[in-house]
Amino acid sequence: MAQSPVIMLGIESSCDETAAAIVAADKTIYANEIASQIETHAKHGGVVPEVAARAHLEMIDQVIRDALATAGLTMGDINAVAATGGPGLIGGVAIGTVTAKAIAAARQIPYFAVNHLEGHALSPRLADDVSFPYLLLLVSGGHTQLVKVSGALDMRILGETRDDAAGEAFDKVAKLMGLPYPGGPILDGLAKNGNPNRFSFSKPRVDGLDMSFSGLKTQIWQFLQREQQKSPVFVQENKADIAASVQASILRILLEKLEQAVEQTGIKEVAIAGGVSANSGLRKA
Repeated sequence: MAQSPVIMLGIESSCDETAAAIVAADKTIYANEIASQIETHAKHGGVVPEVAARAHLEMIDQVIRDALATAGLTMGDINAVAATGGPGLIGGVAIGTVTAKAIAAARQIPYFAVNHLEGHALSPRLADDVSFPYLLLLVSGGHTQLVKVSGALDMRILGETRDDAAGEAFDKVAKLMGLPYPGGPILDGLAKNGNPNRFSFSKPRVDGLDMSFSGLKTQIWQFLQREQQKSPVFVQENKADIAASVQASILRILLEKLEQAVEQTGIKEVAIAGGVSANSGLRKA
């Protein structure tokens, strides 16, 4: 009789979404339930850690119940529990890990703390037939890294941002343009109808495979201030072209470093992960 695959409950609560997934060892994804906090944090223009933690506390039991219902399983079918153990907002991480540990202790099953970034690095293998080694471009609101992924626990950072993350740059520029939170996806939507060559911004010079976005962000802020002093409606009248030009500048940095990493390692299979991997311009590039 064939042995049933291990079925694991995974809990994620490191930032502003409470999520529970049920995944089998054969990569079958039975459920992936998410409770978003976007509307809550939109009032503040960004994620407030204390507010996020309270929302995780309120929603974590429900998303787990929803995941089990979607999968058509009970807690008795779960063989192991995992949770994001960091990095992340400490309040949210604590709620997820304590919940996972409590379930594991009550059921006498294994508990695994998963590194947030290692989870990003391996997530492409759930969706596609990605074989080791591959290069990962990890781009999110808090992290921007180029990683050589040689195995499930064998990863090496080849380069990373020295200051701000690419996602933070997207969100900050969107805020400067007066776009609602979260601004990154809205800026991406505007960029589709804009001219990426309308406005030019200089690229920071950073040796090796490291990156920098702080100077670019400041340069764009100064540009917007200068132009709005000339015309208060400048952003409103040119927002698509501004969005496209900003996006092109950020992606130019990412793609140049990625191409260098491919040349240096000889690895041509590339994956992208993190929140900014949803950016349509990045996917196309």
